[in-house]
Formats: sequence, C-alpha cells, structure tokens
Amino acid sequence: MNTLKEKQAEKQAEKQALNGVDVERLKETIGRLKEDPILARFQFRASNRWLGGSHNCSELRNFHGTNREYNHPEPFHLENDEPDVLFGDDRFPNPVEYVLHALAGCLTTTLTCHAAARGIAIEQIESRLEGDLDVRGFMGLSDEVRKGYQEIRVTMRVKADATADQLEELAKFSPVFDTLYKPVQVTVRIEKQA
Repeated sequence: MNTLKEKQAEKQAEKQALNGVDVERLKETIGRLKEDPILARFQFRASNRWLGGSHNCSELRNFHGTNREYNHPEPFHLENDEPDVLFGDDRFPNPVEYVLHALAGCLTTTLTCHAAARGIAIEQIESRLEGDLDVRGFMGLSDEVRKGYQEIRVTMRVKADATADQLEELAKFSPVFDTLYKPVQVTVRIEKQA
C-alpha cells in the first residue's frame, strides 16, 4: 500500500512528466547542450557476426555521448535472417524490416520528446510503415534499379493537443528520418583475414 508521502511524490512526478518525459530534465539537458556543444556529440556502435546462411547477429554493447563512454547494463542482441523466398529460414526480421522498425521507433520517440518540450500532451501514437524494394537491384540483375528502398510511406495516427502539421514538423526532427531522407556517407572497408 502506498503511503501518503509516496502518493504525493507520484503526483509531483506526474506533474513534471509530460508524455512520459521528464520535462525538467529535458530542459536542463537542452541548457547544458547550448552551453557546451561538445556534449551533444554521440557515437553509437554495433558489431555483427555471421552465423551461417542469411543468419547473423548484431551486438550493441556501448556508445559515446556527453563526452564520456556508456555501457548498456546488458548488451543488446539483434538477430537478422531473411524469409524463405529470399533464401533464409525466416527466424528473425530481415535488415530492411529493421530499417522500418528503426524509423517507426525514432519518429515516435522524437515526436513524444519534442511535444513534451513544447507542452503538447499526447494520448496515443500508432504507426504503419510500408517500404517498396525491388530485389533486382540487390541481386545485381539491373543497374537501373536501386538496391535499397525506393520509397517508404509512414502513416502516424496521433491523438494530441496539436494540429497534424505541427506534429509532423516535430516528428521530422527524427535522426533516423534525417538519415534516410538525406544522403549520408557510409564507408565500407573489407579487411581480408588470412
């Protein structure tokens, strides 16, 4: 049973949080980043190991941010496979499905945080994503067909105290959206093992 003091603490926490975001902490962080832009530089990392066929596993153990190193309490493991029609065993999502997952998650998180910073209450967010991909590019069958997604469509259904245009503008602060929408330099280097 909650004591009166615990109930008061919960109510105070609810007042400070909007959309599940600690607004005071968010504002403090924004202030520190304005004062020292070095703190805003993050580097996320993944390592991957092939497990045979289309099956491989990525591990996310640590990252750099706010001018220091962080370790996740436990490493995250994300397994990849392909559906049977693409020569896999269909035991895990394929990498392009993870792209849709990453985009949906980042748009949702971004919208939630930016709305909270602006005092906009959100009651519900649901998304549907579709990505069109022509595997002739991946298979090397056509130089005229892009290897990756040709188009991704996102429909977000949001119940909030703001217009659809305002919410769309906030969601587009998403780093994953920006990464997909604008070209980003990706360098691949193969180190041949003896």
